[in-house]
Amino acid sequence: MPVRLPRRPAVFSRRGTSRRRAVTTAVTTVLVGGTFAGLLSVTTAPDSSAAASVPLPSRAPAETPVKVRGVEAPVGADGASVVQIVAHPDDDLFFMNPDTSQSIHSGNPLTSVYLTSGESDGVNARPRDAAGAQPDKAGYAEARQNGIRAAYAEMATGSRTSLWDRVAIPTAGGATAELDILRAKPHVKLVWLQLREAGATNGDRPESLNGLWHGRISALASQRASGTPVAADFSYTKEQVVATVTGILERFRPTFVRMQDPTSGKVAGTDRYQDHQDHLYGARFVQAALARYAELPGHPRVGVQNYLGYPTSVLPHTLDPETADAKLKTLKTYAWMDGVNDCGTLAGCGDLKVAARPAGRGWAQTIRYARGTSTSWVQRDRDGGLHAFSVLDGRLATWRKATGTAAWRGPVLLPGGGLDSGVTSALLPDGRLAVFGTRTTLGAGPADYRREVVTAEQTATGGGFGPWRSLGTPERDDAEGTSDISAPAVTVGPDGRATLVLRDSAHRLVAREQGADGLWGPWRTLGGADVHGDPVAATDATGRGYVFASTPTTVLAWAALSPGGPPAGPVRTGLPPTTLALSASAAPGGEGVRLWFRKPASNDLRTADFSGPGLMSPMRELAGGVAGFGPVSGAMGGSTGGSVGGSRGSASVGGDGMLAVRSRTGVLATAPLARGATRPTWRLERFLFSGAPDAGTDGVAAIGLDGRLHWTPADR
Repeated sequence: MPVRLPRRPAVFSRRGTSRRRAVTTAVTTVLVGGTFAGLLSVTTAPDSSAAASVPLPSRAPAETPVKVRGVEAPVGADGASVVQIVAHPDDDLFFMNPDTSQSIHSGNPLTSVYLTSGESDGVNARPRDAAGAQPDKAGYAEARQNGIRAAYAEMATGSRTSLWDRVAIPTAGGATAELDILRAKPHVKLVWLQLREAGATNGDRPESLNGLWHGRISALASQRASGTPVAADFSYTKEQVVATVTGILERFRPTFVRMQDPTSGKVAGTDRYQDHQDHLYGARFVQAALARYAELPGHPRVGVQNYLGYPTSVLPHTLDPETADAKLKTLKTYAWMDGVNDCGTLAGCGDLKVAARPAGRGWAQTIRYARGTSTSWVQRDRDGGLHAFSVLDGRLATWRKATGTAAWRGPVLLPGGGLDSGVTSALLPDGRLAVFGTRTTLGAGPADYRREVVTAEQTATGGGFGPWRSLGTPERDDAEGTSDISAPAVTVGPDGRATLVLRDSAHRLVAREQGADGLWGPWRTLGGADVHGDPVAATDATGRGYVFASTPTTVLAWAALSPGGPPAGPVRTGLPPTTLALSASAAPGGEGVRLWFRKPASNDLRTADFSGPGLMSPMRELAGGVAGFGPVSGAMGGSTGGSVGGSRGSASVGGDGMLAVRSRTGVLATAPLARGATRPTWRLERFLFSGAPDAGTDGVAAIGLDGRLHWTPADR
């Protein structure tokens, strides 16, 4: 029978602590050369600001990729180093998995950082068993640590009891944190900062990250777990928290950071957060640390991915059953479902509060990126060259592949920081390129926090980019909606005038239109209700713009009534629910646009063509084969250039087009896209990537977790 021990502070060393070996507090990250099947090298321009980055390892000879259907290729270590920072123990398991497990299996360094101890009310029990239990916050914090260690050990080694070496390390904030290293897989590490949590999603709790951010308290105290090697209590000021997280980044030198959503919004008509206040304000501390880290010389360039938390509860599931089951298995290990004490501590071997509902509120069936889902970040210029855009160190990173060459040059980082992950690009009628995104300004005080739309354009065809220009925000202030706006979508008319569309914190679409004089008009409401995710846009061969946005039940459409005109709508398309991640491109043959999306809780891909706001053809299904989640990027030969949404408008190369998705194991999957095909033949790469791929008829681009641009040509 399961052994259930009384809840009281542990007073003896636990397994993995009493026998721990002396380990150095200086952590060295070893970069291991990997192989990428069928990919061309990305060269760095001599004048690139990336030249100061830590050099990445050389490639081993490329292996021949395997064409498979339903079977995933392995991921190899590739020089990436990932740090993920969350507010509570289990936020990573609920909201970042399967990305977390994929990083573990890649062999690349992965460090998970927990800002608070997650001590809650101090009772480690299912709700039905909690009556009369005595609070023990240190013990409950330890139980959650034990659950996380078991979950990570099981993901990495198959055994939840695999041993950890635990040591106290000094922090840049002047205190001490706990570092755990998985002995059998030392590339897997955990860092516990052990600050107090708020203890309530929305309650008025000044003693919290929220209160510290807003200056309601001068310092936030620690909540040490029982059994931790951290010997003394401490407290951090706001500045010390930022310094501590910055120091963690300096220590582990990531190329990629996973974090929670710092602008997750409020419940409509209320002052209540949609997400946990610790999630939101913990993420803002991480933002501040990343901004500071970006200014330090000599570190690897860093990409960032944000994850949606509690708001996923009301949205369609994104994971196929097999992936969801694996995620749930890890959560059950964390939750100590069997009650067997195999961790050698009285505090407990996991989080029994989660045991009452290990899937959360649908969280085990879902993972959803809050930003970075654009599939329109590559554009072709008038000379036939390709340009790619991403965000590294909060700055716009640009790559270029000249016509007739195989290699890309870059990245070159543009001046101006604070950019959020995920940008979209457009080709203007005069041949210049424009980039649109959002930027976060932290400001001197909490009231100065602001997220706004920005754009930069080439000063001349083929030339450099001018300064960033702010297009503002439809939000009145941060306090009202926590700056909850989507990434922008853009259409450009034949006369060069642009229409910029985004979702606001009221979950409707709003737009700004550019006049003939180049000036931008005021924000106006396009309508729609219960819109989630990022809208997408595309322009057809006639110059007529289209905009699409998802709700939990269907897709809404807006379409210009004439070339270059403003979008009219919304129109309910009649499409079934999607996973919210949409992409759009000009349809083949020059008439209308094609919308790509996924069937919820499935491995199937779907597509539909539109002419005006109405369906031009019935929705079609493509058996997915490689499952996965996130946007589907597709381009067909015969599309016209200059559209926003992934189509780069070249003649068909190596087939009628290309299709690209994230597979079940997180690696890039590409397939030739022939007209009328219903079952793609997938080819799997061997690297994990960030955001979404961008497919054109000539090839597929993706940004790896190592910060490199990876290119899969269509004719290989």
